[in-house]
Amino acid sequence: MSLKTLLKRFTKEPPLGWAQLRHQKVRLLVAVAGIAFADILIFMQLGFYNSIFGGVTRINEHLNGDLYIVSSRSKFMDDGQTFDRHHLYQADAVEGVSAASPFYYSHAGWVNPWNKKVTDVAILAFDPAHPVLDLPDVNQQLETIKLPDQVLVDRQARPDLGAIAAAFDHGKTVTTELSQRRVSVGGMFTLGSTLFVEGFLITSDWNYLRLYGADSIDNLKVGVLNVQSGEDIAAVKQRVRDSLPNVVSIMTHQEFIAAEKDFWDKNHPAGTIFNFGVAIGFVVGVVIVYQVLFADVNDHLAEYATLKAMGYPDKSLLAIVFQEAIILALLGFIPGFGVSIGMYSLLETLTQMPLAMQSAVALRVFLLTVIMCLASGAIAIRKLQSADPAEVF
Repeated sequence: MSLKTLLKRFTKEPPLGWAQLRHQKVRLLVAVAGIAFADILIFMQLGFYNSIFGGVTRINEHLNGDLYIVSSRSKFMDDGQTFDRHHLYQADAVEGVSAASPFYYSHAGWVNPWNKKVTDVAILAFDPAHPVLDLPDVNQQLETIKLPDQVLVDRQARPDLGAIAAAFDHGKTVTTELSQRRVSVGGMFTLGSTLFVEGFLITSDWNYLRLYGADSIDNLKVGVLNVQSGEDIAAVKQRVRDSLPNVVSIMTHQEFIAAEKDFWDKNHPAGTIFNFGVAIGFVVGVVIVYQVLFADVNDHLAEYATLKAMGYPDKSLLAIVFQEAIILALLGFIPGFGVSIGMYSLLETLTQMPLAMQSAVALRVFLLTVIMCLASGAIAIRKLQSADPAEVF
């Protein structure tokens, strides 16, 4: 059956639930506005949640390896815990490991070349002969970061760093101070800032040494291991684990990402706050939808009682309320979705943080909306199920 035929039939013979809803247009508009408001609350909470906690695993996701070595004391990437470079050499000698590459991560004060204000930035460094990031625009500029005091700057860094991308694109030389050392911007890449990092810079391991001193090159944040083709990653992981002391932990790529996310999600106060926000948004949505449907059932109690007196079973009356619930869910979701896209775009512009609408988020909110409406309808009709038609009249 075609969509045109369905619409024609719906117009001629609308469901009873729709006929009841459209009978009072003002009430319908108020109901739709209430559900849309609840959807917007949930959209914003989930959007912030995904933006922030998607960002904290961005580096983990872009590291290109099969296994990862970190300090056993490390709780997350940016906690300052490192391990001795010697353990990377030990891992490189394990059967099944094809390459073992160092990765450095630290912070420094970036001086805005125009207003001279200092902004905290994250420094990512590695050996250009053994690149560890799967960022094409970085891997195309490996020769650049080999040069002394050359750095690559993220195009999506916060504006506090200055108009770096605009100046670089116009062929201007951008030179500034980083960790009390003069550096030049040799290129740009795209990664994206997070709530906790104003911007990312990438350079070579030797430039990292120049910034932080001779001891820094021997203290690794992450060791990136590549497994030989055809080898079982789990088996190689166990061999690496057996060959290294307990001062380091060995993780697969999935475990490496999950460990970072779990810290921010479950152990960091920010994760608790946003989880609480998601829960509050859901509760507010349930309350609004329940109030709307309960009021509608209560206002039409006489009509429902008439149907009940005529012999209609409770499940038939419940089907009518469920029709209303699904229709309200659809009508409320559409404006809520549209407004949320606009708010995402505005906040992304204002904060310079990725906040695009994701299909997984939209589907989740839609399902939550339908569930809320159906559950609220089932609760709202309990009064009718227990009512005596004679008492209603």
